[in-house]
Amino acid sequence: MKLFRKCSVRLPLDLYTRIDAQAEAESCTPSDIIRSAIEQHLGRSALMSQSHRRQLRVTEYMQVAIDAIIRENHPELRETLVLEADRRMKLHHGA
Repeated sequence: MKLFRKCSVRLPLDLYTRIDAQAEAESCTPSDIIRSAIEQHLGRSALMSQSHRRQLRVTEYMQVAIDAIIRENHPELRETLVLEADRRMKLHHGA
């Protein structure tokens, strides 16, 4: 048996109306809909965090690998490529 703790949340009327309609359609309570939404959000958040870390690791790996290839095979291009990367960062990302 799950233990429950009461938690009050203020919702905009339009959101509560949607929750209430969904609860009626699913033959459950608005609390059930809210609990389910929170559980789904927290689950996705953990997955996104893992996915984001994986994406960052892959990106870092690619950067290291490409840098190693350039240093070995085309060292004369390295400075030009770094300057071009900086230019594109400013152009596309404002950084």
